[in-house]
Amino acid sequence: MQRRHLLAGSAALALFGRQAVAQSIRPDFLPVEVRIRDDVPPNELHVVPDTFMLYWTMLGGRAMRYMVGIGRPGLYESGQFYVGAKKEWPSWTPTREMIERDPDSYKQFEEGMPGGPDNPLGARALYLFEPGRGDTFLRIHGTNAPSTIGTAVSNGCARLVNDQMIELYNRVPLDSRVILHPKTLL
Repeated sequence: MQRRHLLAGSAALALFGRQAVAQSIRPDFLPVEVRIRDDVPPNELHVVPDTFMLYWTMLGGRAMRYMVGIGRPGLYESGQFYVGAKKEWPSWTPTREMIERDPDSYKQFEEGMPGGPDNPLGARALYLFEPGRGDTFLRIHGTNAPSTIGTAVSNGCARLVNDQMIELYNRVPLDSRVILHPKTLL
């Protein structure tokens, strides 16, 4: 098992334990199987924004680790969610708030954009829901802009490169628990 990055912040330490703090070498964007604490339940998604990492937990204290892009300051929403829908080549419509924040970028798409290679949601999307709230409009999705991986530039979603998102999508069943850990680094 390789561990080639630094898990920073209290969320990472709480989830993966102090032994997960490893040398600080930026990963090469490929998914890597890593050790985690044995008591972390399998079949959960954990996004640790301080390190731009997403973990799909597995049995036996293991997880697949993916590098992601996250929501920019003020738009990242931490909390507990569940996968309420899954879509291949999803269509996309910017939210009203997105259009209000940046009409030059989003107004032209207010009627929506069909799925496909130019769509910002990429090849696959996991739709995050909350009990009592339903669809949060947060997604874990692919991207048509792979240079944004490892950055905080999205409107709140976590994004992976498309081929890794397809792999993750195939692993994650509906109703899987999703934890977007709080940011602890400024």
